[in-house]
Amino acid sequence: MSNLGLTGGVGEAMSPIALFMQADLVVKSVMVGLILASIWTWAIIIGHAFRLKRVARENASFEKEFWAAQDIDGFDTARGGDAWPSARIFAAGIAEWRRSTASKNIDKDGTRSRLATAMHAAVGEEVDRLADRLNILATIGSVAPFVGLFGTVWGIMRSFNDIAGANNTSLAVVAPGIAEALFATAIGLFAAIPAVIAYNRMTHGINRIESRLSRFADGFHGTLSRELEHEA
Repeated sequence: MSNLGLTGGVGEAMSPIALFMQADLVVKSVMVGLILASIWTWAIIIGHAFRLKRVARENASFEKEFWAAQDIDGFDTARGGDAWPSARIFAAGIAEWRRSTASKNIDKDGTRSRLATAMHAAVGEEVDRLADRLNILATIGSVAPFVGLFGTVWGIMRSFNDIAGANNTSLAVVAPGIAEALFATAIGLFAAIPAVIAYNRMTHGINRIESRLSRFADGFHGTLSRELEHEA
């Protein structure tokens, strides 16, 4: 019976809550910071995952309707004000087209160049907007393990001081402090690993969206370029 009680006591002392409560102020601060970073990471991951999925779906719908439309002006009236990346690129192209063809003497080569510049600038703006806050994931993914390691080093130093003060190197004296220290590293990895994975996956997703937006911009540029041939 005494062995069972001892095992239960050690298990409780090594639980995450107990390890946190036993840690000193510095290690606790590290743990709290890493836990907040992990929560922030998951908030960004969930928010961006839904956002990228919806953007990809709405872009595909917008482009499908655009290529099926017979009248660009009518399509602009119906869908030109949409808030999706493809719609903004379309709006940038239409705005530049109207400015460049407003006069009687149209510089066709200049118009083509300005259309390409306007739409590819819009592509860059949309990609920057989609990538907003992803740098936070990269920062957490690269820094969190080192922050956890700092907590580990600090905790081990504290354990050595406790050993020296107690003049006792038994496992009962060493184990709690070492466990607290290693727990800080575990929390650092818990924050960093999802951040790195999510950053890589979302960067890949944004690159795919960027490629699709560039293809749409090129296709729309070709359509407007052909329209120039009919202009006086």
